[in-house]
Amino acid sequence: MSGQEGELSPSQEWMLAQVRWGREPYTGLNFSFCPRRARSFDLEKSDDMLRKQVKFRKQQDLHNILAWQPPEVVRLYNANGTCGHNNEGSPMRYHIIRGLDLKGLLLSISRQELLRAKSQSCGLSLRECASSGARLGKKVEKIIAVFDFEGLSQRHLWKPGVEFAQEFLTALEANYPEILRNIIVVRASKLFPVAFNLIKPYITEEMCRKVVIPGDDWKQELPESTSPDQLPVEFGGTMTDTDGNSKCLTKINYGGEVPRSYYLRNQVRVQYKHQVTVGRGSSLQVENEILFPGCVLRWQFTLDEVDIGFRVFLKTKMGERQRAGEMMEVLPSQC
Repeated sequence: MSGQEGELSPSQEWMLAQVRWGREPYTGLNFSFCPRRARSFDLEKSDDMLRKQVKFRKQQDLHNILAWQPPEVVRLYNANGTCGHNNEGSPMRYHIIRGLDLKGLLLSISRQELLRAKSQSCGLSLRECASSGARLGKKVEKIIAVFDFEGLSQRHLWKPGVEFAQEFLTALEANYPEILRNIIVVRASKLFPVAFNLIKPYITEEMCRKVVIPGDDWKQELPESTSPDQLPVEFGGTMTDTDGNSKCLTKINYGGEVPRSYYLRNQVRVQYKHQVTVGRGSSLQVENEILFPGCVLRWQFTLDEVDIGFRVFLKTKMGERQRAGEMMEVLPSQC
């Protein structure tokens, strides 16, 4: 059986009955059924998940989350938005990577405020599911997440930003299980596998199976599951704003670089294994041993009104020091 409500096996029905008849102090189908399903109806695991959810809801004040007003910088520069529905009535939630300036956001507000803003987005998506279900006369519980990875670059792999993404994905899986129908990735660049490997340990196998990566003709594939009038022209459909804008800017925030006027601090504390100072006009060569496939090199520069250039090379001879010209260039000169 699928584990969806209305398609339960006898054992799953029995597990759900434990909740409905007051076995737990916190009842309610929407709040307790999803943890059952997310933990494959393992009563002990889903009980633990449910109680952690209760704690999270209190910490984040989720009872009042929809009425909360996020900081202005979040409203203006958090690059996402809900626009249209698929053929099953699921809301389409867009995430625009090119316009996402996580560093700017985290220098302007606290991690807790940004996490709360993400929780509010989940709450708004669930409310849109309920609205869509009422309009169609059926239950709609899940959303479609569309990630546009055009413009993915090294700045998006900034260590504190990646750590925040990992923290949010952990919170999403623990507190909003079963909210995602599919995760559609479009315009994936060469850096996408690197970014995905950084977050993969923080998502479940079930969520991994929901990731869909269309080919180069994705603008033709998306309308197969979504009516063209429910897709912005920017994503292969026919929907526009009332003024004809093809990006549907009234529904999707495309973000952008956060102005420094919003910054509340100069830097986010980062713990790296190695930290060094490079003097003016000098150079430094740092060697790192790659122990297994999939390793990720990360670096951060703190500059005092100057520029710095760097390149990444692969040694061709082990056990001896080599000059840059003797090695294989992996990453061309960056400034």
